[in-house]
Amino acid sequence: MSEFLTSNSTKYRLLRTIVQGILGVIIANIDIIVGYVVFDPSQRAIVVALVMAILSPIMAEIGARQEVKMEGEHGREA
Repeated sequence: MSEFLTSNSTKYRLLRTIVQGILGVIIANIDIIVGYVVFDPSQRAIVVALVMAILSPIMAEIGARQEVKMEGEHGREA
């Protein structure tokens, strides 16, 4: 799990993007899954956009921290 969250390789970035999209769809359809609240279809688009707006910076920060970590490791090798 740590490698999934911290690795900046193409494979893990793609997997994180896919998970981000799946989370957005699940949260947008939580009313159907749970059955307590009913979202209007126009509200679903807003919910997905809000989820992506929250998850995108989190994923970007994970990638930025990995880049800083990798730069530090390359500095020690020299």
